[in-house]
Amino acid sequence: MIDGVDYSLLLILGTAALFAGFIDAVVGGGGLIQIPALFTALPSEVPATLFGTNKFASVFGTSNAAWRYARRVRMPWRTTLPAALAAFAFSYVGAMAVAWLPPELLRPLILLLLIGAAAYTFSNRDFGAIHRPQHTGRREFTYALLVGGVIGFYDGFFGPGTGSFLIFLFIRFFGFDFLHASAASKVVNVATNLAALGFFLPHGHILPLAAVSMATCNVAGSLIGTHLALRHGSGFVRKVFLGVVSAFIVKFAYDTFT
Repeated sequence: MIDGVDYSLLLILGTAALFAGFIDAVVGGGGLIQIPALFTALPSEVPATLFGTNKFASVFGTSNAAWRYARRVRMPWRTTLPAALAAFAFSYVGAMAVAWLPPELLRPLILLLLIGAAAYTFSNRDFGAIHRPQHTGRREFTYALLVGGVIGFYDGFFGPGTGSFLIFLFIRFFGFDFLHASAASKVVNVATNLAALGFFLPHGHILPLAAVSMATCNVAGSLIGTHLALRHGSGFVRKVFLGVVSAFIVKFAYDTFT
């Protein structure tokens, strides 16, 4: 037993982090795997500590994915950077809002949004197939701030599905294809994870050994995910996106109605 975690639990958490890193690198949503694994393996720990450990592991995998995408994909920085800055600021605001509004109240709304995103993507086969940016100048900057602010607040306040929502919004409102949207979403996700860590780390909400072990596995998963996404392109990302969003719908429906 080291740092409150034995080696068998580290193996379980590392495996979960590997798969989470893969999913996050392609379409986001790794929290669907990593957070339940932490709560199951370490039921006696304070939730804030588990969330802090999750964010620490995730930020390394997401940063690696963002870097690899930036080397191979022409990144839409004029959209991505304002969105990332707004997301960073509003993620911290969202974390503070948890104190006066229970996140559970959002579950029915998020379920409806996920169903809408999946239905829209299923019914529009060309959705995200072609990279055709729609905005420039001030309008692009304004829309990027709005999207980043809304998603940043959501990630700080609730969190699950942030990457998938980002991809959908980058395609729907900016005309990106799935590959560019996934690449841009990684930069924004790094910003929201760093903002959350700005709260968790100073307050000691982290399990160092578990966090480092999971971060290593998360990076390994992100290497596999980005390799496959870059090799197979938007079509592959679209399929994984629909699979992950469908899984989210099932989970949110179960949590909402049971």
